[in-house]
Amino acid sequence: MADVLPRKNEEYGTKKYWDQRYTQESEETSFDWFKTYDDIADIMRELIPNKSSRILMLGCGNSTLSQDMYNDGYKNIVNTDYSGILIEKMKHKHENSAPEMEWHEMDIRDLEFEANSFDVAIDKGTMDAMMTAKADVWDPPEEVVQNCNKEVDEVLRVLRPGGIFVYLTFGQPHFRRRYLERPSTTLEIRKLGDAFHYYLYIVRT
Repeated sequence: MADVLPRKNEEYGTKKYWDQRYTQESEETSFDWFKTYDDIADIMRELIPNKSSRILMLGCGNSTLSQDMYNDGYKNIVNTDYSGILIEKMKHKHENSAPEMEWHEMDIRDLEFEANSFDVAIDKGTMDAMMTAKADVWDPPEEVVQNCNKEVDEVLRVLRPGGIFVYLTFGQPHFRRRYLERPSTTLEIRKLGDAFHYYLYIVRT
């Protein structure tokens, strides 16, 4: 693991870092930021009761989340990541175990999907990677603000009316709320964990 860690945290926010990392890692390597699906399965089943929902996975990486949800009956999952190297590996890895899943090289700030085309969007740590710029967390640089707002704007564009955006992070509400609140949506925040807290942000359109 140590040999794929960045020299500086801000590298987590660059495509170059992820391309290099996924080039080094084998197709069988997986890594999950924060919680695994087993940790949040009951919550996800509550939030997404219809297992035929069309689900957009934002910055899927080589997490096991998509495969685990697929195994739990969510077959209509569309995975995106801006590392083409990763996407090709995941296509090959899952072509037999999850043939109905889709894999697309795509930037979450510029989604190439039609408006109102998804029921659910899920971000498990992807927005966090865009926040690793070396700066005061209370006063993030304009680039971070723009990138995070672009992601949320794009997600809301592709969600159907009545859709939900589920975002899992360690980021506390006073650092994340600014990007997720919109006049046309509602925001619910759930605190997960005991000694170390994670936060589940649920944006409903």
